[in-house]
Amino acid sequence: MIDPLKEQFEKLTMPVVFDHFAGAQAALGTGQQGFDTVLGLVKSGKAYVKVSGAYRASNKAPDYADVAAFERALVAANPDRLVWGSDWPHPDAVKVEGRKATDLAPALDVDDGRVLNLLAEWVPEAAVRKKILVDNPKRLYEF
Repeated sequence: MIDPLKEQFEKLTMPVVFDHFAGAQAALGTGQQGFDTVLGLVKSGKAYVKVSGAYRASNKAPDYADVAAFERALVAANPDRLVWGSDWPHPDAVKVEGRKATDLAPALDVDDGRVLNLLAEWVPEAAVRKKILVDNPKRLYEF
């Protein structure tokens, strides 16, 4: 994760965005190395986390129930620093023997509608979901 870079991130004058739950792995839980650093950066407003690519954090498709703990921890840290993303078209970035870096990899089969619906389970408060889906991206990306 990001522990070795913590001080550099804290010194940045602009926010940084971490994709895919900041690379956290659900099997390791919220106590895994570096996740507390991510939470601290989110809490301080120095970083955003894109709650996207649940399939990258978990192998418990299609509902990724073990990812909910990350969402709850991130919301508790600072719901104003979360943005949602689909990660479409779900590129398969796994290293495969025989696949060259220039080869096109097949997209992974992910049901985006189902994953978006999970957000309502992970974040039951409508006002917080609106922040994640509308207000925060509008502020971050200035549109």
